[in-house]
Amino acid sequence: MTLPVVLLPGFEIRSARADEVDAIQGLVRGAYAIYIPRIGQEPAPTRADYEALVHDGAVTVAVERSTILGVLVLRLHSDELLLENVAVAPAAQRGGVGRALIAFAEQRARELNLRKVTLYTNAQMTENLALYRRLGYAEVGRRREDGFDRVFFEKTVDAPPSCARP
Repeated sequence: MTLPVVLLPGFEIRSARADEVDAIQGLVRGAYAIYIPRIGQEPAPTRADYEALVHDGAVTVAVERSTILGVLVLRLHSDELLLENVAVAPAAQRGGVGRALIAFAEQRARELNLRKVTLYTNAQMTENLALYRRLGYAEVGRRREDGFDRVFFEKTVDAPPSCARP
């Protein structure tokens, strides 16, 4: 499914295209490079199959004048939307791109009549832990999974009035 283009000051948010896979992979590697020394290995998002994810319609991008500034990977689970990855190009960090992509994920959950957005991050990514808390995400668990120490978060989102569940 192709997402509508969402225009925000300075950039747009839209579905990723197949011809953008290399740029997406490069952006993700660049965004997560600072964490390799902390974690002792490449973070999981750098190993993802972005060709398959784009093909499946799971990747959304923030773009400014044909340059990808940010990447968002969303996965639908039974009653929740998993924010599997959000990455922002190093040069665009602290410019609101990540927050806009997270807000987009929350809006997408509402549109799908889902009650919550879930996500996880590495315990060593302390900046992410603080950001998710500031954005209203509650920590719901910690565990070692797939060789990584992960911290799990969730946020309840209200459905739009026309889609509210009884």
